[in-house]
Amino acid sequence: MTFNDDAKIDSGRVKRRGKGALIGGGGGIGVIIVVFIISQVTGIDLSSLAGGGGGSNGPDTEIANCETGEQANADLDCRLNAASDALDTYWPTQVDDYRTTTVILFEDQTNTGCGAATSAVGPFYCPADEIIYIDTDFYAELRTTYGASGGPLAEMYVLAHEWGHHIQNVLGTMDGLDQSATGPDSDSVRLELQADCYAGSWVGAATQTDDGTGTTFLEPISSEELEQALSAASAVGDDRIQGTEANSESWTHGSSEKRQEWFTAGYAGGPSACDTFAVATP
Repeated sequence: MTFNDDAKIDSGRVKRRGKGALIGGGGGIGVIIVVFIISQVTGIDLSSLAGGGGGSNGPDTEIANCETGEQANADLDCRLNAASDALDTYWPTQVDDYRTTTVILFEDQTNTGCGAATSAVGPFYCPADEIIYIDTDFYAELRTTYGASGGPLAEMYVLAHEWGHHIQNVLGTMDGLDQSATGPDSDSVRLELQADCYAGSWVGAATQTDDGTGTTFLEPISSEELEQALSAASAVGDDRIQGTEANSESWTHGSSEKRQEWFTAGYAGGPSACDTFAVATP
C-alpha cells in the first residue's frame, strides 16, 4: 500500500513519546480498564502488568519530516502519521458526530488514561483517554513471532483496527457489552471482528480518499498488498495464538479465518457490512 508521493500529510496526527519513568500508584479504575484493553486486544491475561497508576513519561513530540506521501513511504513513523491522516479524513464521511483520536508511539512502557502499560500488551486503544497506543517494535514481532508476512499495509491494518475501536467508542457500541465473556460468539469476539471489518472498510475506500488538494492519499492496492493485511489478520487469530480450536471457549478475538472474513466484508461492503452483533455466529 503505497502513498502517492505528492500527497500532503498533516504531521500532527501522531506523536512519538519520549522515554520516562512510570510512576506507580493504586489500581482502581486504571487496572479495570487495562484488563478491558487486554481482553480486547491480545486475548492474553497480563493483568499483573497493570499495577501502575497515573504519571508521566517523556515529552510527546510530533513526527518530523512528515509532510508528503514520499516521506511516508520511506519512514514507519511518518507512514503511521499519513495513515492516521487518511483515516481521520475517511471516518467523518461515515459517522455522524465523529470526533478524532490521537496516536502515541512509545517504547517499552507508557502511562495511559487506562493505567500503566508495557509493550507486552500490544497495540491498544484506551477508551478513557480516547488514544491509540503503539509500540512500533510490535510490527517485527508480528512477523517473527506470529508469522505474518509484514509490509506497509499490514502495519496500517493494525492501526486501522485500533481506529475501529475508537469508532465503536464514538458510536456507543461498547456500552453495555459483557466484555468478560469469552468464546466464538461472545461480545468480546464480536467487538474485535467488527474492528477488523472497520479496518477493511477504510482500506477499501483509501485509494479514493484525497488529501484536500485533489490528490488521493494512496495508490491502488495490489493483490500482494491486500494479502499483507489478510496475513496480519490471520496471524493474530485466537486459534493461532492459543494453539488449537480446542481452546475456542477462551477466545476473545476470533479465529484467523473469521478475522480475514470480516476484514474482507468491510473491504467489499463498507461499514454497513460490519454489524457483527446482528448475526447468530459472527
